[in-house]
Amino acid sequence: MTGLIANSHDTVVGPASRRKTRSVTCEWGDHRVQIGGDSPVVVQSMTNTDTADAIATAIQVKELALAGSEIVRITVNSPEAAREVPVIRDQLDRMGVSVPLCGDFHFNGHKLLTQYPECAQALSKYRINPGNMGGGKRRDDNFAQMIEVACRWDKPVRIGVNWGSLDQELLARMMDENSGLSRPRDAQAVMREALVVSAINNAQRAEELGLPGNAIVLSCKVSHVQDLIAVYRELSSRCDYPLHLGLTEAGMGSKGIVASTAALSVLLQEGIGDTIRISLTPEPGGDRCREVVVAQEILQTMGLRAFTPMVIACPGCGRTSSSFFQELADQIQSYLRVQMPVWRSKYPGVESMNVAVMGCVVNGPGESRHADIGISLPGTGEMPAAPVFVDGVRTVTLKGDGIAQEFQAIVQDYVQRRYGSKANA
Repeated sequence: MTGLIANSHDTVVGPASRRKTRSVTCEWGDHRVQIGGDSPVVVQSMTNTDTADAIATAIQVKELALAGSEIVRITVNSPEAAREVPVIRDQLDRMGVSVPLCGDFHFNGHKLLTQYPECAQALSKYRINPGNMGGGKRRDDNFAQMIEVACRWDKPVRIGVNWGSLDQELLARMMDENSGLSRPRDAQAVMREALVVSAINNAQRAEELGLPGNAIVLSCKVSHVQDLIAVYRELSSRCDYPLHLGLTEAGMGSKGIVASTAALSVLLQEGIGDTIRISLTPEPGGDRCREVVVAQEILQTMGLRAFTPMVIACPGCGRTSSSFFQELADQIQSYLRVQMPVWRSKYPGVESMNVAVMGCVVNGPGESRHADIGISLPGTGEMPAAPVFVDGVRTVTLKGDGIAQEFQAIVQDYVQRRYGSKANA
């Protein structure tokens, strides 16, 4: 006897509901980005240019914004960098790039924000690391000075605690308290707790100093996957501030991508996280925008947001000795991403489109039918013909040397017909 097995409980598919948080506004001019509340998870990135080089920094900010970074962070570590921030902002405005800029401050941030008010005003958000602001009363005074500037210019703040620069006085005190317990925890657990306590305590102090509660975002950055998951689970259960997710010093290439994806996907699936950054180390001469693409792909593959049409392609096997389907898949994916800055406003909804580029008859026709538009290329020994499926229906069969160009034209026509009507409705 065959049939479906009865189950009294339907399987829940998809991420958990996002945790309830305050909503923080990061803006420049008329352009607003909401972090937390009911807003989608926001993608961030950071430049690696010398901020004192205003032209190079403005160009990279523009590249990151066009790639999809909704907030871009820049280092402000010297008087020379602080002086150039208004110039960078002006250059971006001239180029029509309204992405909000977040200033990344550490040891001397209190001085730079005070001594260069034009810098403080040109930034849309400040990132403060309490662990890098000295010790004792000096740390308290420096922190208060930065919060005072944020209040004066009505700017939100990310209080970013990092285990590489954790408040050593707090950590030492917590280690001492832990050693006196009848069943002390291991040192790693105490460090995780210190990160959470530092973040929440500094946020509460910022509110006591006059910063509105809806102008604070928190982060607790570590570089190990399991530690990050544990820290953010604890942090999310003890506050309602929006949380910035990111694995600090994630690494280079596939290691950095895999580690960041593993950590963030678990948290996002549990409804934790309101804005993310993928801290990839670029290869020499590598594209800084890669970290933006990875962040978008994490959110899109999890079904949390849609940024660009997804290309489904088979991995290849002994039935696909030709590399043509790989080349076509790469070409189509690159084409779709390049078109998105224009398509996003012209063809609303196109970011949810699925395109299949398959390599042989085994799964090719089936996958192509399931996609919005797909092509099944011939595998080894198959007839040299490539059927194209549009909305599940076989429409045409392509042959010859012009398959790539013809399929790209079919994709363009499909986008105009299906999504153009929505824009004109």
